[in-house]
Amino acid sequence: MQGLSDGYFVIPYTMQNYLSDQITVPRFSTDLPEFEEAEKGVQAEIDRIYNVKGDESVDSIHKKLYHIMWEHVGMGRTKEGLETALQELKSLRKEFDEHIRIPGEKEGLNTELDKAIHLRDFITMGELVAYDALNRNESCGGHFREESQTEDGEAKRDDENFMYVACWKYAGTDEKAPELLKENLDYQYIKVQTRNYKS
Repeated sequence: MQGLSDGYFVIPYTMQNYLSDQITVPRFSTDLPEFEEAEKGVQAEIDRIYNVKGDESVDSIHKKLYHIMWEHVGMGRTKEGLETALQELKSLRKEFDEHIRIPGEKEGLNTELDKAIHLRDFITMGELVAYDALNRNESCGGHFREESQTEDGEAKRDDENFMYVACWKYAGTDEKAPELLKENLDYQYIKVQTRNYKS
C-alpha cells in the first residue's frame, strides 16, 4: 500500500523532471537488425494471441488470475499455498493459450486485444511473484510467510539466509522455472534489526 500511495503522490513531481532531461538525448536509430527482430517477435505474439479464437473472454481469465493471487499470494502466504498458486498459474497460462477469444479486428484500436497482451504479462508476473515468495522462507516487509512468525504473531526475519536482493532470469520457456540471481546486501553504517510494532 505504501508503494501505491507513494507512487501516486511522488510520480507527478519526478516523472516530469526525468522526461525534461530526455529532450537532450539523441534519437536512437531503429534501422538495426535488433529492432527488426524485436518487432517481428512482438507481431508474431500478437498474431498468435488473436488467432486462438477460443471460447473464453479476457475478463473471465483475468478474474481467475485475480482469485489465484488473492487466495494464495496475498499478504499472508504459506509454502503450500504458493506451490498451489504456481500449479494453478501454469494451468491458467495453458487456458489462456488455448481458449482466449479476442473479438473485433486485429488492426486498429482493439481494446480486448490490448487487454489480452497485458493479461499474458500479468500471468507471467504472478508466477514470478509466487516463485520469489516461495523461495524467500522468511517474513520481511510486505511479505509475510505464516510459517515464519514469532509467538506474538510478528514477522520473523532470517537475515542469515536472506540478506540479499533477488532477481529472476527468464529460462527461455514457460515450462522451465526461472533462475535465481542474488546480490548480497552489506550494511556498513546501520544496524539491521527486526521491527516490533507492539512496542
